Amino acid sequence: MKDRVALLLAALWWGSLTTIGFLVVPMLFAKLGNPAMAGNFAGRLFAAQSWVALACGLALLTYFRSKIQERVDRSSRVAVAWIVVALLLALLQEYAVAPRILARENLGLWHSLGSAMYLGQWLCAGVLLWRMGRRPD
Repeated sequence: MKDRVALLLAALWWGSLTTIGFLVVPMLFAKLGNPAMAGNFAGRLFAAQSWVALACGLALLTYFRSKIQERVDRSSRVAVAWIVVALLLALLQEYAVAPRILARENLGLWHSLGSAMYLGQWLCAGVLLWRMGRRPD
């Protein structure tokens, strides 16, 4: 049962990153017509996504910690590494990059860096989901 809940959490994390970053935000900029309004709303969505990432990541860390304590499991240790990297990217994006974007401080640089961090988090969550979805040998 715990395995299925953990898989659902990984799917929620990756799915929410995919939906917001690759569907909703581009649609905002395409349909609203006002880049300032779309950017403001996108910023709020990305902040909410950071909380989703934090909740899913911490719950998954707890799950894998219990698996590591039960037995020495290299796969669980690798999963923890993916989670930690993804969480660090989410936190850096939210608390180091986003404030600079809001302040319009060197907007091109910080927006590119934030996009790269978001993509990195998406890739980490995707690899985690892929590895968790494998059938046991």
